[in-house]
Amino acid sequence: MKIGVVTFPGSLDDGDARRAARVAGAEAVQLWHADADLKGVDAVVLPGGFSYGDYLRCGAIARFSPVMEKIIDAANGGMPVLGICNGFQVLCEAHLLPGALLRNSHLHFRNRDQKLRVENTTSAWTGGYAEGQQILIPVKNGEGCYQADEHTLDALEAEGRVVLRYIDGNPNGSQRDIAGIRNEAGNVVGMMPHPEHCIEELTGGAGTDGLGVFTSVLAFLGAKA
Repeated sequence: MKIGVVTFPGSLDDGDARRAARVAGAEAVQLWHADADLKGVDAVVLPGGFSYGDYLRCGAIARFSPVMEKIIDAANGGMPVLGICNGFQVLCEAHLLPGALLRNSHLHFRNRDQKLRVENTTSAWTGGYAEGQQILIPVKNGEGCYQADEHTLDALEAEGRVVLRYIDGNPNGSQRDIAGIRNEAGNVVGMMPHPEHCIEELTGGAGTDGLGVFTSVLAFLGAKA
């Protein structure tokens, strides 16, 4: 299986995401933002960082990169797509996911290991976890406060589209402690925490709880093959 990882100007965690894909057992493929070519990958990761410096609004410029047109079409066709941190912001700007990520409510950058609860396992990227499972994954964001109107929030809850929720403290003020959501089909997921930073014991801290995100999508793709 091939997992493509997009590099935008300002991406910081693209190398980490490719390593996570390899550790999970996939072939990692580097995708360049200016190339409208997905190189035959089976899934795509939009990594964390500061695409285009986020000078206009987080993810707002990256959303118009040539590769995003192909990713939007592929996602609408069922391809698994994961947005991590800045990638989550890009998915919201591209309208593949609802809502927006705003400045942290306390106006401070947060960088820490964060406890999460897996709320839904029907997505391509969370199927390897157990519903209700508690995991520890690092967060590092200054604009990670998820916001949406009440109708959208109610729909996300009712349809089981909240996949991850912060517990034991909300690091950024996200409404309803939302840390990650999926689209209606379940193939597109956006999450603010960084699973690629906790895939092996070598990194310490959060351990390997993030590896399940990447092994989940491989199992999902294998079941479809």
